[in-house]
Amino acid sequence: MSEYEHTCMIRGDGGRTIRAILDRICNKWTLLIVATLDQGSLRFTDLHKQIPGISQRMLTLTLRNLERDGLVSRTVFAEVPPRVEYELTPTGKSLIPPALTLAGWAMEHVPHIEASREAYQNRA
Repeated sequence: MSEYEHTCMIRGDGGRTIRAILDRICNKWTLLIVATLDQGSLRFTDLHKQIPGISQRMLTLTLRNLERDGLVSRTVFAEVPPRVEYELTPTGKSLIPPALTLAGWAMEHVPHIEASREAYQNRA
């Protein structure tokens, strides 16, 4: 029995919890936001500038979800105008090593994957 199957049996939810967490972590923007915040806390506008292609709305939604999941903390400073900063929590920081491992795997296997895709297209 795999660790995944064992965890699903213990939880009794058929893997729904794990799939929901992986869906959050593996979405289009989460790892980019987490990697950017690994440099330190940032204001919303600075974070937005450093992530090309993300809309303000998507950044807001993703940050809200990451805050809800305990990966990002949001600090509001009582200033005029108000200043809000986002930073990784210890749980968010713990995501960096596996994310780097996955990115390294992807970079290492790009030639093989591209060759397989081309071979597949040529078969069709």
